[in-house]
Amino acid sequence: MLPLFPLQAVVYPGERLPLHIFEKRYQQLIDDCDSEGISFGIPTYIDKKLEYGTEVKLDKIAKKYPGGESDIVCVGTRIFKIKSFYQQFPGKLYAGGEVEFLKDSDGGAEELQEELLKNIAILYVELTIDNPPVFNIPFVSYQVAHKVGLTLHQEYHLLKLRSEFERLNYLLGHLKITIPVVREMNKAREVIKMNGHFKNFDPLDFEDYKL
Repeated sequence: MLPLFPLQAVVYPGERLPLHIFEKRYQQLIDDCDSEGISFGIPTYIDKKLEYGTEVKLDKIAKKYPGGESDIVCVGTRIFKIKSFYQQFPGKLYAGGEVEFLKDSDGGAEELQEELLKNIAILYVELTIDNPPVFNIPFVSYQVAHKVGLTLHQEYHLLKLRSEFERLNYLLGHLKITIPVVREMNKAREVIKMNGHFKNFDPLDFEDYKL
């Protein structure tokens, strides 16, 4: 059985997650992780359900506070599906559950990676983001998933996809929809800025006009 720490967030394998721990039950969980070297799961709480999540390991306790609170850093490892959930792990304050760890198909998709990076770069230019993150090939989809404007539901959908090829295609599809929307918003912003200003229209040729 795996200790569980449900959050309204999606954590991916390889992701470093900083957390501020303040509830007594999770203070106990982190103490157990620190002293016993155990891992715990972060299932995503979405649509009032707990179905999928990611196992994480405690990387470090960055700071401890007098009242028992702490700042920690965890690292995601494996994705799981919850088979059963218990409000309390046996003899503990925190929750727990039986989980099934899911297998993943890696597969080479370097061309998709290149296309995805090009589209991410276009998105960042359109958004005028200063000092955008840099991704080098090869990379995995999880590294960019939080960086392309996915909603919680979209991030959760990505978490459930079981092949890298599917995930890269999903991210690429999202960007091909998002980039034109951002461009239209940028155009609208420019139109709003010009409201009340003198406009220079291109001359029109009326020779072939019809009524």
